[in-house]
Amino acid sequence: MWEDPVQIQFADDMQEFTKFPTKTGRRSLSRSISQSSTDSYSSAASYTDSSDDEVSPREKQQTNSKGSSNFCVKNIKQAEFGRREIEIAEQDMSALISLRKRAQGEKPLAGAKIVGCTHITAQTAVLIETLCALGAQCRWSACNIYSTQNEVAAALAEAGVAVFAWKGESEDDFWWCIDRCVNMDGWQANMILDDGGDLTHWVYKKYPNVFKKIRGIVEESVTGVHRLYQLSKAGKLCVPAMNVNDSVTKQKFDNLYCCRESILDGLKRTTDVMFGGKQVVVCGYGEVGKGCCAALKALGAIVYITEIDPICALQACMDGFRVVKLNEVIRQVDVVITCTGNKNVVTREHLDRMKNSCIVCNMGHSNTEIDVTSLRTPELTWERVRSQVDHVIWPDGKRVVLLAEGRLLNLSCSTVPTFVLSITATTQALALIELYNAPEGRYKQDVYLLPKKMDEYVASLHLPSFDAHLTELTDDQAKYLGLNKNGPFKPNYYRY
Repeated sequence: MWEDPVQIQFADDMQEFTKFPTKTGRRSLSRSISQSSTDSYSSAASYTDSSDDEVSPREKQQTNSKGSSNFCVKNIKQAEFGRREIEIAEQDMSALISLRKRAQGEKPLAGAKIVGCTHITAQTAVLIETLCALGAQCRWSACNIYSTQNEVAAALAEAGVAVFAWKGESEDDFWWCIDRCVNMDGWQANMILDDGGDLTHWVYKKYPNVFKKIRGIVEESVTGVHRLYQLSKAGKLCVPAMNVNDSVTKQKFDNLYCCRESILDGLKRTTDVMFGGKQVVVCGYGEVGKGCCAALKALGAIVYITEIDPICALQACMDGFRVVKLNEVIRQVDVVITCTGNKNVVTREHLDRMKNSCIVCNMGHSNTEIDVTSLRTPELTWERVRSQVDHVIWPDGKRVVLLAEGRLLNLSCSTVPTFVLSITATTQALALIELYNAPEGRYKQDVYLLPKKMDEYVASLHLPSFDAHLTELTDDQAKYLGLNKNGPFKPNYYRY
């Protein structure tokens, strides 16, 4: 005969759960999580966390094994670890390595003095070292205060690249690093490779004489391209510039496929969130938004889209997403992701109306999409929970989970797929070679798109990785289509 089950009495059985934890509970929990997270790499893109050393790299005296101190990184002793990271990246960047081998003999960048401002990761290190192998001298800083992999920066410094970057820079450090790259006695940059436009802006404002002598600018972000077009429209762009952001190989691969794979990585490393059934609003349905939404939908999230463009909005509708205004869903969504390249997309009013524990992050390049400045007020409490994870707490106890302080989520909080970055890096390298070697008069003082033939060449370099075999047109077929058998295969207005 079965006995009656034992009735278990919980000590706090009659206690009602409060909607939010007490202030004391909040602080102790935050402290314990914060402490444990510094001992693990789960929420950091880099081998080391920026919070583990109080001494600023600017105050350290460091030299590499060759005795050079022409760099500023977190810890030059991490160079060996960084070299391993770069070697891993090289394995999946075969096209860039192939370009390096093909052009190494003729040194198409001999005499080029390139000043760069990009994310400093293992993948960009492969690009930088390729540029050096092709004859260029390089000085480099970071375009994002959180995306630098410290050990990779150390490896570059050990290899002789003048790199000024570390994870967790202050705003003052950020501009100091850019200035150190540009302002060096006896060294005058003649090419710029930029990601976001900050370097170009700094040289234009502070070193106009240097700016006038630049032979070409290569820009890869929507924010930086927007700034270039503004300069051009105002008649102040006195050098030719290449808009890599709107090249097919950047838009359709880096923006789409890179974000499709890295959005979930960044969110899971920082918050451990489960997406099945979660309500997510993605602001912007361009290539970045499309990639993010595809990944979120695949995991069972309920996805809403906000859009200003009726064409992108119609695409979202046809892909099965509801297009809404942010105000209509802000109270109910669990995650808010910005992908617009605009400013003040998520305002303080939106943040005030969000529900407790809503996760807020940005996948656009610029940190202007979320109005983070409005949250730095006395009535709100900020608590650092993990690396790049802050709880912003309202007076009534409501908290919003803000990632990377509104900066680029994937490169600040996780890593990105190497193969896709190989496509963009190869495009950047070819754009630099094209601008540097162009005969006088080919490019005016304006912003140019990459020639279609170059886009196709970059794509062709990556096909062997998939053992892909292109079909060749017969003479008759080429004549029928009015094409050259070797391309370009599409007119410039083709949308892909």
